Amino acid sequence: MCQVEFEMACAAVKQLKGPVSDQEKLLVYSFYKQATQGDCNIPAPPATDVKAKAKWEAWNENKGMSKMDAMRIYVAKVEELKKNDTG
Repeated sequence: MCQVEFEMACAAVKQLKGPVSDQEKLLVYSFYKQATQGDCNIPAPPATDVKAKAKWEAWNENKGMSKMDAMRIYVAKVEELKKNDTG
């Protein structure tokens, strides 16, 4: 796993045409944040901000995961989404 593969996956995810579920978007987002910033280091948003709260919770679930592991999982998830891309 190297930075180049991760960056290529980051670009590829933006090219997906088919529908991607909200759950899949949250997963990809959470591994991206963990890979680029490490453990969630911001306070939880208020429960009234449903979207921000869901994103925070998804990222926070990866607490303790190494940046390299998060990159690896991110790349694998993007590859899976590309295979299922029907757009």
